[in-house]
Amino acid sequence: MVKIDWIILIFYFVVVSLYGYWIYKRKRQKEASSADFFIAEGTLSWWAIGASLIASNISAEQMTGMSGSGFQLGLAISSYEWMAALTLIIVAVFFMPVYLKNKIFTMPQFLNQRYNSKVAMAMAIFWLLLYIVVNLLSILYLGAVAIAGISGLDFTLCVFLLAVFSIFIALGGMKVVGYTSAIQVFFLVVSGFIVLFIALKMIGGDDGIFAGFRILRAEASDHFHMIFKKDNPNYIDLPGMSVLLGGMWIANLNYWGCNQYITQRALGASLPVARKGILFAAFLKMLMPFIIVLPGIAMYYLHEKGIINKELIGTESNRTYSALLTLLPDGIKGVTIAAFAATVVASLAAKVNSISTIFTLDIYKKAFKKDASESELVKIGKIAIIISTAIGILLTLGLGDSLMGEGKQGFQYIQEYTGFVSPGIFAMFLLGFFWK
Repeated sequence: MVKIDWIILIFYFVVVSLYGYWIYKRKRQKEASSADFFIAEGTLSWWAIGASLIASNISAEQMTGMSGSGFQLGLAISSYEWMAALTLIIVAVFFMPVYLKNKIFTMPQFLNQRYNSKVAMAMAIFWLLLYIVVNLLSILYLGAVAIAGISGLDFTLCVFLLAVFSIFIALGGMKVVGYTSAIQVFFLVVSGFIVLFIALKMIGGDDGIFAGFRILRAEASDHFHMIFKKDNPNYIDLPGMSVLLGGMWIANLNYWGCNQYITQRALGASLPVARKGILFAAFLKMLMPFIIVLPGIAMYYLHEKGIINKELIGTESNRTYSALLTLLPDGIKGVTIAAFAATVVASLAAKVNSISTIFTLDIYKKAFKKDASESELVKIGKIAIIISTAIGILLTLGLGDSLMGEGKQGFQYIQEYTGFVSPGIFAMFLLGFFWK
């Protein structure tokens, strides 16, 4: 990175910070309210809900992990994204009316209404562990790996910078997380298409990006299969039609419809606003393979043809996206890195906000102080944000390399561990929809 890239990066974060502070001051209530802090009740517009959903989802594990999977597996990994768009439509039409009718803040509250307090408490504790050990760790680790690789900064320093800035955003509550996400998603999409354009231009040369795509399609044809056959070495990662028609639907419906981290963005809105926001997120989700997976496939071609230095990626596919960013022109690189770093921060802020919400409303208020005031709940929520982020830092520095280091795919790590529990959780919610 050169001076202009650093200037753009710093300027971007200053602008987002000031915008977040302005949102906080403009929409702040006179008295602290848990509904306002945790779900931004009645304050998020549909476009902010949709952008926040995508910013929460498309973070380091997606940008870094999925581009790495594009490099290694090819276009087949896009099935997660396109099926997610269909899933979001189902969530908007069928799931959200149930949640909003029951006036819940958290997923454990829904389970408490449909089953009992013991089930709700058990799942609250489980979700806290899952969010911290799997999600928070992966976002911090993969984000820091990418930014360190691009900027040359120390990995540990990147972990701390991402964590501190995410705390700053999260302490403003869900409304700040939601509205700042809109800026971040805009730049994410724009910079993503710039990256794709430059990658295809490198392949096509003077003949242009469409020629580049034709060359890529012809000479890396094995990376454009959507369904793997059993003799494919990557079959174990995406086992053909069985995963598309079975397991992936369960994982998607659980993630998008029964996940506090996702549904929380829409729980404070009216049904029409919530539905519009979720459908907007579905539209944005359709774009993700073009700005994440295709650049990964392009890097595979450039790597195999020796057009780029093979040491940029080596044997670690998680370096794919950061390696691609190093090829960008000065200035554009700064904008793209800023957009990438911002999505990491947005996802971290959203994650710790959800952790804080579950801990405060489903554990602290239920088990420790049932008569806690609204201001006390907000205070405990802010403390939970800081503590959970600190735990995430320790886990990232202690376990990140062993779980997602050299030769491992970050995106597959997340899918693997969440896949273990998705069927059971989804079955619990599905039964709960018809329990009463």
